[in-house]
Amino acid sequence: MDQAGSGWVDVAAFADLREDGMIPVTVGGAPLVLVRDGEIVHALGGKCPHKGAPMEQGTYCRDRSGTPVVVCPWHKAVFSTTGALMEPPALDPLPRHDVRIEAGRVLVAENPAAPPVAPQVKADESVLVLGAGAAGVAGAAALREFGFAGRITLVSDEPDAPYDRTALSKMVLGAKPEELKIPALRPAEWYEANRIERMTARIRSVDHMARRVTFESGETLSADHLLLALGSVARRPDFPGGDLEAVRVLRSAADARAIVDLAGPDKSVVIIGSGFIAMETAAALRKRGTGVTVVARDEAPMRALLGREIGMRLRSLHEQNGVAYLAPAQVVSVEGADTLSVRLDDGFVLRADFVIAGLGAAPATACLDPALRAEDGGVDVDEAMRVLPGVFAVGDIARVAHKGGRVRIEHWRVAQSQARIAARAILGQEASSLPMPWFWTQQFGQKFEYLGWPRAWEGREPEIYDIDGAVSSFDFLAEVRTKDETVGLIGSKQARRIGREAVNPSLVSE
Repeated sequence: MDQAGSGWVDVAAFADLREDGMIPVTVGGAPLVLVRDGEIVHALGGKCPHKGAPMEQGTYCRDRSGTPVVVCPWHKAVFSTTGALMEPPALDPLPRHDVRIEAGRVLVAENPAAPPVAPQVKADESVLVLGAGAAGVAGAAALREFGFAGRITLVSDEPDAPYDRTALSKMVLGAKPEELKIPALRPAEWYEANRIERMTARIRSVDHMARRVTFESGETLSADHLLLALGSVARRPDFPGGDLEAVRVLRSAADARAIVDLAGPDKSVVIIGSGFIAMETAAALRKRGTGVTVVARDEAPMRALLGREIGMRLRSLHEQNGVAYLAPAQVVSVEGADTLSVRLDDGFVLRADFVIAGLGAAPATACLDPALRAEDGGVDVDEAMRVLPGVFAVGDIARVAHKGGRVRIEHWRVAQSQARIAARAILGQEASSLPMPWFWTQQFGQKFEYLGWPRAWEGREPEIYDIDGAVSSFDFLAEVRTKDETVGLIGSKQARRIGREAVNPSLVSE
């Protein structure tokens, strides 16, 4: 590329830029993307700051307010054309380079522009963040991003530095021994640089009226604002033998390490359940060479979400990769020591070295006043994620209002979005609305994305119709419908289409 004067690089002809995509270029060795909005061209970082996804494979469109945005192809982080972060899971903005147009050519500044810094406010106030998962860390990061200058304390009951919990089943369990690493949400130095105090302690109780927390040590800590990001605890099986050491759950980094120690090419496991954690775990352990048997109540994995046709294709993918899938079946007991006997409801006995129960999770709200807890253990919040003045709840525990009811959404991107909404409320700023829920799963190299609000199906699977593409080759977009409306999209290899719908829904009912 030609140098066009000091500090500027000629990268493209203006006439070659479309208004419906991103064009990759390189400036000073750094990958960038160009996006055109009428007569204006923006130059943004070419890799998502979350996991390094190539942004040119993502979506450039307008959101519900008409603002032009770019959407990461992998995890649907959203950025404005100024580079500002609008929706997680990224926690940082995209770099932005100045652009000028001369004689029909696009010139881009070699160095990125300095990001704006929010005015610093509320220096004499404090926020106590209870929980250091995706929601807790996103809340702390957003407070600093939006200008909160007071004290932030981030509390976790795990000794590990805050980490990406979603990576446990997607990457950690299947990693090679030399690559086994649990990815941190933020580097260690980030907490010090942003004046975020980390505290490892187990919570005994929370006095929400006084905004005071008592820890198991007897120590207490109060704050002007509480951000409850307590997350969930894995459900343990209640059948005989469910408490054996070799019957595991997967929720924490410690759980993942224990499972890795049990797994191996000469080992076998029975996985109970067919939700996305159970199926991701099955795929990951097969990568380690472990013999895997899934025991499920339904013949189609994830059927309540994916429907029968896509669920059965997922099952066949697992079976093609050596997973034994038994359904309909239930485990009624486990016994043994070195080798376990796993008894099913029809009397059949499986032999295994260990068992993993993928039975879902429950809100980790035992430390809260029962008056705050709903029947499912969650906590009701308003549109600002506020429980009551000075107290906010986000993530797995938060019950948001939707279509006349309350729903909890146990997905990490939603948890982080909720945390950013709460951070703005703490600062007295206008909050954005919660984006449509989105999550993804990757198994045996095939990725599914789901976009839509959860629904109670009353024991029936949703009708899936108008599949565009081929489920057999994992290249399709399917609408999920009730009788009256489209309530979700399921896609594979459809990152741009789902990215556009995620920020400006036209098909899916909100």
